[in-house]
Amino acid sequence: MRVCVIGAGLSGLATARALKSEGIEFVCLDRARDVGGLWRQPQAGERGPGYLSLHLNTNKRLTGYADYPMPASYPVYPRHSDFAAYLRSFAEWAGVLDRVELETTVESVRQDADGAWTVVSQDACGARRERGFTHVIVASGHNTEPLLPEPPPGAETFEGRILHAVDYRDGSDYAGQRVVVVGLGASAVDIAADLSRYAARTLLSVRRGLHILPKQLFGMPLDDVAEAAWWTSMSLEEQRRFIEQALLVARGKLSDYGLPEPDHRIFASAVTISDEILTRIRHGGVTPRPAIDFVEGGRVVFTDGTSAEADAIVYCTGYRMAFPFLPAGCPIGAQGSVELYKRVVAPGHPGLYFIGLVRPHGSITRLVEAQTRWVARLVAGRAILPEPEVMRKEINTYLGGIAGQYGQAQGASIQVNVAPYLEELRAE
Repeated sequence: MRVCVIGAGLSGLATARALKSEGIEFVCLDRARDVGGLWRQPQAGERGPGYLSLHLNTNKRLTGYADYPMPASYPVYPRHSDFAAYLRSFAEWAGVLDRVELETTVESVRQDADGAWTVVSQDACGARRERGFTHVIVASGHNTEPLLPEPPPGAETFEGRILHAVDYRDGSDYAGQRVVVVGLGASAVDIAADLSRYAARTLLSVRRGLHILPKQLFGMPLDDVAEAAWWTSMSLEEQRRFIEQALLVARGKLSDYGLPEPDHRIFASAVTISDEILTRIRHGGVTPRPAIDFVEGGRVVFTDGTSAEADAIVYCTGYRMAFPFLPAGCPIGAQGSVELYKRVVAPGHPGLYFIGLVRPHGSITRLVEAQTRWVARLVAGRAILPEPEVMRKEINTYLGGIAGQYGQAQGASIQVNVAPYLEELRAE
């Protein structure tokens, strides 16, 4: 086997198809019971973010694979179970299922003295296997480890349940309960809106304001706006002014809803996509609150001095990127940033590549497919890489530029602008 692909979600399946198209032998390893990645509904004994109300925030036309569109019967924004079924049907159509080993956990990936890679994995029965490869492609994504903040003072006295969004399934599980949702990202607003239809009371605890965008503007999905020629021809400042004015007309200020105003310009941090949360606030189903100050028994006290009895606290505080099976310092460098040439190649580890480790405003699928085509050509010997020092210079230039717009946070180091990044990959 020449190549080991780690992960059988959207990125891993695209990689499998690209490798097969090049006639390259490979095996794809995934610890889940089926392909589909985070879009699968977790089964008994599994953890995963596939809560029942989860839908795509990107439209189906751009989220589907270019050569295998989603069914016409799907809505513009399919639910997660439909998308998971689509991913499995793509794997069948592409003829890659026989190369996928499910319920297989990768324990370690190491590079040997001769440059080859040794991958140690464990199957569902506990049997370990050690195999050698010339290339390893990591396509396991960046939502790796649930990130929980330091618990507030008194959390140990809380009489209810404290959980992370990864363990949330359905609002009906909290019927009649009083729930505090912490965060303002995609999962937080989804879960708060879902809970508001079942819970006796839903509070949304927000520490820092984020820009909230609807899924559509002027009747167009945001993805379509992002790739329109009139949009891409604008400068960043022009784009910001355009969106800020459009949002002000469409929904007013976030402070009008009791939410904190963002402390940064739009596109200087990740945005939250939601058609529901502001409506649920206006209908009284969700009530905003500031950050949690402390917990006392069954009572949650917020930093503005208000308090509320609660039966559950759901932390929607994101995930930490982690690759415990890889060599230390790869791909996350000493400063905490992801350090990859063109967001794909690890310059200090020849033969190691990453697919899907990017965060665009909009669908990731086209970027993933462009990455896989390039990597397949590299593996096949039909494309070459520059010298390591050239790659490191590109990484430093990229990180410096992205920090100027998005800051130094770890997640900022994988942020990309769709159109320019696609041009970079096409040039490669």
